[in-house]
Amino acid sequence: MEILRVENLVKEYKTGENVVKAVDNVSFTVQKGEFVAIIGASGSGKSTLLHLIGGVDKPDGGKIYVDGVDLYSQNNEKLAIFRRREIGLIYQFYNLIPVLTVSENITLPLLMDNRKSPKAELEKMIEMLDLQGKENQLPNQLSGGQQQRVAIGRCLITSPAIVLADEPTGNLDSKTSSGIINLLKTSNRKFNQTLIIVTHDKNIAEQADRIIEISDGKILRDEVIKNEYI
Repeated sequence: MEILRVENLVKEYKTGENVVKAVDNVSFTVQKGEFVAIIGASGSGKSTLLHLIGGVDKPDGGKIYVDGVDLYSQNNEKLAIFRRREIGLIYQFYNLIPVLTVSENITLPLLMDNRKSPKAELEKMIEMLDLQGKENQLPNQLSGGQQQRVAIGRCLITSPAIVLADEPTGNLDSKTSSGIINLLKTSNRKFNQTLIIVTHDKNIAEQADRIIEISDGKILRDEVIKNEYI
């Protein structure tokens, strides 16, 4: 089942008199439950592509469909609601709210959507994240790996259709990075959530079902590692 369709996507930036195509006529589809790694050199356009898919930035041309919905045909209010419910974003630098506790940071998307998080559901999430005993701590009382797990919990608590992660282990040591990727893979397999990760790490990319390599805003390679979704 197709969960994401990207059609002829274009994003341009002006630098003086020059126009740079950060994303240059990119098209591809992703199946529900697929784990896709997007790789490429710095400045290749991979993070820009991820932000466009996530509704964070608007394209200059082309279409993005998430679960059949034309992302950018919606007004800003409807887009914000759709993003909050259907698209989970994980960043390299966590972006936690410093004055909120672990539990409050995780449940923030539900609060913004006027939804309550059942206590049992939150406890289950805390256990999956291995954050038992940390529920009432603030972000500055946590390690980098713990903060990233909170960010992942905040992303997963809404059960989004797609999880997008932009260099989620770029700020972490190798041991902690491995734990974070295993957590994301567990969510991907257990809940059949589509996972798209932008990464420089070859070892992470090779764990994916598919690798898309970006160069100068174009798809240089689109290689299926596991053929379960063909």
